[in-house]
Amino acid sequence: MVVTRTFDILERINEKFPKNDILAGKQNGKWVTYSTGEYIKYTNYVSYGLLSLGYKKGDKIATISNNRPEWNFVDFGMAQIGVVHVPIYPTISPEDYHYILKHSGVKGIILSGKQIHKKVSPIASRIRRIREIFSFDDVEGVRSWIDIVEAGRENAPRLEDQLRNLRQGIDPDEMVTLIYTSGTTGDPKGVMLSHRNLVSNFISTSKAHKLGYHHRAFSFLPLCHVYERMMNYHMQYKGMSIYYAESLASISKDLKEVQPDLFNTVPRLLEKIYDTILGRGENLPYLKRAIFFWAVNLGLKFRLDKANRPWYNFKLGIARKLVFNQWKEALGGKDLIIVSGGAALQKRIEHVFWAAGIAIIEGYGLTETSPVIAVNHYDPPIAKLGTVGPVLENVQVKISQEGEILCKGPNVMLGYYRQPKLTSQAIDPQGWFHTGDIGNLDRDGFLTITDRKKEMFKTSGGKYIAPQMIENKLKESFFIEQVMVLGENQKFASALISPNFEYLHDWSSFHKIQYRDNKELINHPRVLARFQKEINKFNQELGESEKIKRFRLVCEEWSAESGELSPTQKLKREVIKHQYRNLIEEIYQSAKKKNGHGKSKFPLTSVHGLRNGIRNGLSNLKNNVPRL
Repeated sequence: MVVTRTFDILERINEKFPKNDILAGKQNGKWVTYSTGEYIKYTNYVSYGLLSLGYKKGDKIATISNNRPEWNFVDFGMAQIGVVHVPIYPTISPEDYHYILKHSGVKGIILSGKQIHKKVSPIASRIRRIREIFSFDDVEGVRSWIDIVEAGRENAPRLEDQLRNLRQGIDPDEMVTLIYTSGTTGDPKGVMLSHRNLVSNFISTSKAHKLGYHHRAFSFLPLCHVYERMMNYHMQYKGMSIYYAESLASISKDLKEVQPDLFNTVPRLLEKIYDTILGRGENLPYLKRAIFFWAVNLGLKFRLDKANRPWYNFKLGIARKLVFNQWKEALGGKDLIIVSGGAALQKRIEHVFWAAGIAIIEGYGLTETSPVIAVNHYDPPIAKLGTVGPVLENVQVKISQEGEILCKGPNVMLGYYRQPKLTSQAIDPQGWFHTGDIGNLDRDGFLTITDRKKEMFKTSGGKYIAPQMIENKLKESFFIEQVMVLGENQKFASALISPNFEYLHDWSSFHKIQYRDNKELINHPRVLARFQKEINKFNQELGESEKIKRFRLVCEEWSAESGELSPTQKLKREVIKHQYRNLIEEIYQSAKKKNGHGKSKFPLTSVHGLRNGIRNGLSNLKNNVPRL
């Protein structure tokens, strides 16, 4: 079966991978599975139902929902009849909801349940084009998605030929979905993706590993994001069973039950898990602590390109038995593959997890590239740690004179919806998409990302600063949750730091520091001195112009809900600059008063522990979810 449209996956899995648990989700605490046949039946009923309700090719329907098997039924049900799917994050602002729902021109909405309905219904009622709302969960006064299914069941005989003709008439180059980028500035942009865009991507990435029919995948990143959505298709294309997390709060429990072979995540979650593991290790008795950190330090020396090292491999085997196998058990117990995307992955995490027998495959891309441009491979290990892997087949990449990554291929979007000017700015006349990212290709064709072009800045001394690289390094500290590096047109680089308050509270309690609230805590001399010590440590690894000469702590925890981060956990730099404009001005004004840079006056395992780490990491991602 040749797959050229997304919904062709259904015929492929019916022919090659029939099984009883192609999809699974939790209802009332119990796993409910769907067979291949049930998947196809429900999808067709959705198609028939939408047709009977008057939806036609070219119409748009939005979904605002958590991950669940039903999401797939409506996704392919729309695609089969040419209805464009507009998936929307459940956690965006009312202003963004209004903009997207109005700009996209959706006629219907399918949402997850009561909470989302309460947020969206008042907005939808003000948009004339929207004619109805359906819900997956039962909500009083709201039509159930089962109404679509029942309408489809009743009308199937008379609509069977129409559906067949519509399916056959769908061209691979037609738009199948309209995805609005979360963005860090301005209104969201509607990215138009075709069947060919997504199909080319999930077929190419499917060659990165050899998992298939007998394996399980676990899904918790939002399907409304192109990264998880493409991987959702990817896993079905390979015949894998997909188990959707009950909720972000239940991830650790679900992992133990599902015992997956693969799942997708974002670096920030891995960072939180890793930091929690190290924190638990710090609290072990002396001998166990020594063994634990011996294993971690051994893991930091892990290299994929030096496989035949008998003495190292002997020690690594001991480390896995004594320490690392507990990590694997907490993640389900299998030889796990974790796919990481959305931001740069810290090298220390990549090396240690590979050493632990947990392979992290890092990739790179954007919504506009469907999304993957490059990805490391697990089996065989065509991978280089510290890179985002080789460029996908049929995709071209070149580096511009300014160092920007340019991409051309079947994965590049159709354009931005109703924004031809922005489209022409992003895709040049030769068909190259300008990613806005800075990077390089090595002699073996592996791509490395260094920063965002628009986020790089120059100091008043003419030195370029790549803030993401510095920020990623600083976030290795237990004390730092989020950080933004500043210094454009200034004499030196500085930083605003949102502390890891959970860790800081524990540290302060241990050191008997008294405080009433976080505002008082961040101004305590001992706290400031401890953060200065952290900054001094990382400054030793930075060039002179990159060193953080001044910093200020903030008492707020940055999140997507409070507005400092995008739903994909990226810094909204302009928002942060505006919010802390007085603090930033004070940083540089006080420096001028000192007539120069001067010094700033503000001078952690067990399986249970790792599960808590997963829980802690996910608490930060709850309602603030990720992007490739």
